Amino acid sequence: MENFVKYALDNGGTIQPLIIPAEEHGGLGLMNPSVYNHNGKIMVILRSVNYTFYHSEKKLFQHPWGPLTYIHPENDIHLRTWNYYLELDDNLEVTRWNKIDTDRFDTYEPLWDFVGLEDARLVNWEGDFWITGVRRDTTPHGEGRMELSKIDIQESKVVETERYRIPLPDGHPHSYCEKNWMPMLDKPFHFIKWSNPGECVRYCINDDKTYYVERSDQEWNLSAAPRGGSQVLTLEDGYFALIHTVNLFKSDVGRKDAIYRHQFLRWDKDCNLVDVSKDFSIMNGDVEFSVGMCEYNDNDMLITFGFQDNAAFILKVGKKIIQNFITGNYEPERYI
Repeated sequence: MENFVKYALDNGGTIQPLIIPAEEHGGLGLMNPSVYNHNGKIMVILRSVNYTFYHSEKKLFQHPWGPLTYIHPENDIHLRTWNYYLELDDNLEVTRWNKIDTDRFDTYEPLWDFVGLEDARLVNWEGDFWITGVRRDTTPHGEGRMELSKIDIQESKVVETERYRIPLPDGHPHSYCEKNWMPMLDKPFHFIKWSNPGECVRYCINDDKTYYVERSDQEWNLSAAPRGGSQVLTLEDGYFALIHTVNLFKSDVGRKDAIYRHQFLRWDKDCNLVDVSKDFSIMNGDVEFSVGMCEYNDNDMLITFGFQDNAAFILKVGKKIIQNFITGNYEPERYI
């Protein structure tokens, strides 16, 4: 399995951890960041949680509760998420951090175990900054829906000023949990809802409805179902994103386990898949997740990802290096 970070570093890339002071977030997990380049300013949304996630790599040291375990505070059974706004300098080091103030809308008692907006992707649509991710705390059975929040980035604070819970498109059958819709950078309020076959939807704030824009009838025969991931970038005559696949299964003693992998995907303007990379590991972990990618300059891309829900990183990698990876012009045996 290809280790993409090693491949990138061997070809001139750089990597930085995304860290804010422990006294700011309690010293627990920082994870699943997204990244956005706003006229040269590198902006990041960083997820912070109140639990420790433990995963038994290679299944050598399994917890009595299973190989995949959430360890939460004794006085709070909820698994809570908060989001931080960060700015980075030219060395991709953190120069500013602000916890996003959500008090205006967090006035209800959470109804389920997972609390907060998870895996928020940052975009700028029509001059405003928005973050979009999944929230599961508004119903007692944990129904997940994508939500959209406008944020006001002020000199010394960042405040959530609007919040919308995005409904399913007309004609879509009910589903328990919608996650990881990918916002399209060049199309305000549009998302790639599903990767294969491709589905593009548009959320209309004015009438609080979601509409299908494109639905491809072409489906590639892939080894695993590609899900959501980063924001969707424009590439030549189509679109480009970094997505994930996940294999959920039971351990030898019947406990939950998972393996995540990633792929680069390209679609044409009609949401037909036109190119897919091999699936790969980011840093040879079983639980890794990328929700951010942007152009950095004429030659480089930035990719943000979380490792085992406990660490967050930003990777700079050359555009040609990514293209070589997609087309197979590399030596995979070197990155195992």
